[in-house]
Amino acid sequence: MKVALACDHGGYPLRERLLEVLAGCGAEVVDLGTFTPDPVDYPDYAEALGLAILQGRAERGVLVCGSGVGATVAANKLPGIRAGCCHDCFSAHQGVEDDDCNVLCLGARVIGPEAAADIVKIFLGAKFSGAERHRRRVGKVAILEEKY
Repeated sequence: MKVALACDHGGYPLRERLLEVLAGCGAEVVDLGTFTPDPVDYPDYAEALGLAILQGRAERGVLVCGSGVGATVAANKLPGIRAGCCHDCFSAHQGVEDDDCNVLCLGARVIGPEAAADIVKIFLGAKFSGAERHRRRVGKVAILEEKY
C-alpha cells in the first residue's frame, strides 16, 4: 500500500517513529515532510497529503500536527478526503471500516510514539466494510461536498 506521510513542526517529533512503523508494515511511503522542526503551517501539509491521495500517488495518508485537530480540519476541505483524528485504536479501525477514512490524523502532543505506532498499524490494516448503510452514509458525505 502506498501511504503519504506529512507533518507540521508540531507533528515532527513523531515523524521518525512513524516512518519506521510504515516501513515495518510494508508500506511504500510518500514522504511529504516537514523535514525539520522549524515552524511551518499545517494547512500546507494537509493539502500536499490530500493531493497525493487525490492524484493517485498514495492510497491513504497519515497526517500529524500538535493536536491532530487542525490537520483534520484542513484535510477535510479537499473533496474526496475523509480524514479522522484518532487517538485510540477503536476509532482508527472504525473510521476506515464504517466511514471509509483515507487519512489518519494524529496529535503528537496528545499521544506518545508507541500509541501512535499501534494506531497507524490498525488504520493501515482496516478495510472499508462496504455495508449498504455505510456506503449510503459515505455517499451522503460526497453529496455534501458537491452541494457546498
